[in-house]
Amino acid sequence: MIPVVHLYLHIPFCHHICPYCGFYKHTPGRLANRAFVDAILAEAERRGARDLAPETVYFGGGTPSLLSPTLLERLMRGLAERFDFSRVSEYTLEANPATFDLEKARLMRDLGADRISLGVQSFQASILSTLGRDHTPADAIEAFETLREAGFEKLGLDLMFSIPGQDLALWRADLEQAALLGPEHVSAYNLTYEEDTEFLTKHQEGELDSDEDRDASLFHEASAFFEGAGYVHYEISNYARPGFESRHNRAYWSGADYLGLGPGAVSTMNGRRWKTLPDTAAYVRAVTAGIDTAVEMENLSEEDLRLEALAMQLRTREGAPARLLHEPNPLESLIEEGWIERRGDRIVLTREGRALADPIAGMLA
Repeated sequence: MIPVVHLYLHIPFCHHICPYCGFYKHTPGRLANRAFVDAILAEAERRGARDLAPETVYFGGGTPSLLSPTLLERLMRGLAERFDFSRVSEYTLEANPATFDLEKARLMRDLGADRISLGVQSFQASILSTLGRDHTPADAIEAFETLREAGFEKLGLDLMFSIPGQDLALWRADLEQAALLGPEHVSAYNLTYEEDTEFLTKHQEGELDSDEDRDASLFHEASAFFEGAGYVHYEISNYARPGFESRHNRAYWSGADYLGLGPGAVSTMNGRRWKTLPDTAAYVRAVTAGIDTAVEMENLSEEDLRLEALAMQLRTREGAPARLLHEPNPLESLIEEGWIERRGDRIVLTREGRALADPIAGMLA
């Protein structure tokens, strides 16, 4: 039987580099070309594409929708020729407003994508300016409507909260605008200051603040709002209409194997994890020369897998199996504090505990 995995493609190109983003990315320059696409397809061959059957496909970045129609078609058709796509149940592309028109949106749909994750971040001009985004609120609304017109029935919006200058009223306005559009999925991420970003430098210099009380207040506002609007809060940062949860992300949280292609992508297969060389020009040269692009390789121990499973599954609505805990642990005190509850043989974060998912997982590790 052909092994089932989850396939991730990293497209590192961005028209504009957002100052908060910690992912590997850069402006296209001359690198968004046929040689880049052919390198990904060659890497797929090297990783055994013809012996793998992806269950989900996810194009992340970067900004996948920034690729030209010609390159998108070459890449998406090339992948379908190399992998057995007969079992694919979800095919997602990340997109940013103002990087596609109706014709390109229809092309993405025709080539197999059935789900789009639209990077809006905010519908407020002042917040978009703070984040360094190069689209307007009107661009975001127009992009969403264009995707609907192109035939996409599974649309997600990415929003961010606890941004310096963002108060409860501005966040509430974002939530209400998102609900008016009626997406099937919403991801609401708490701003974090990532390594090697302009935002981290400004935070360290005192120019940008952080506030745990604000984090919690805006988190709970989003949870109450979307649950009241009929969405399922199925993971700390994710909400979905029933039946529209991200299958690809659920695979990550459950510990399933995934193969990452493209510069900067991470893979976990058969207890091994590696990162693909995070340098687009060097990546293309290496693949073309037949050189392995895997770096930072590690074999995951049973303890590594236990800790990861606990941290990831605790973030979900279903929680984590209690068997993942080792003695001694502070579970009973966390239950008494009202942060965790038992549900059969699983431990689940309460509404109050969700805002503290990471520190709670650390205490239980």
